[in-house]
Amino acid sequence: MPYQGVRTATYQKEKMGNYHCGDHYFFAEKDQGFICAIADGLGSGEIAGESSQAVIDVIKNNLYLSDNALVTKCVQELAGKRGAVIGILRLDFVNEKYTYSSIGNISLVITMNQKQRKRTIPRPGFLGNYERQLKVVEGDLEKNMGFIMFSDGVSDQELSQLCLFNENVDEIIKAFSHMSNEGREDDTTLIAMRYMREQLGTDT
Repeated sequence: MPYQGVRTATYQKEKMGNYHCGDHYFFAEKDQGFICAIADGLGSGEIAGESSQAVIDVIKNNLYLSDNALVTKCVQELAGKRGAVIGILRLDFVNEKYTYSSIGNISLVITMNQKQRKRTIPRPGFLGNYERQLKVVEGDLEKNMGFIMFSDGVSDQELSQLCLFNENVDEIIKAFSHMSNEGREDDTTLIAMRYMREQLGTDT
């Protein structure tokens, strides 16, 4: 039975004074799961964007590879480029599990039942000319669980002011956008997700 599993909304803006954003992202939902990735190229602007785009292209074209295998391919594609940090969130609808794999400072906040459940602590490092070990966080996937994934352009002060527990992901992004009217000090990407676990054609 197909799922309509995740509601998603996004915010992205380049660093003040740049025409290109050094972050790229991708998400996709299949019948049995969902994947979301953010890559942040080292530095900012067009050159950083080349690295982050290379990482996202690898993920787009190899959705069914393990995260470790994706890292191997990313290292190959980043040869001669500046490098990038990465976060990959996978939601397994069938087994009701989530997995978050990261290298570097792409962060994830998980919310449930009107309280912050967990924030990942970024591990130093980046994808470049050699492989780094992924930091992996796993857990049970529950209905109405929220996931807020973001690059390091999002400050702790902004995050503390954001209504992370709002079940409407569009409202979360609207609130962040309102706080971000002025120029950004760094390339910024924020993705708000809500797991709904709705099987099409059923009453669940």
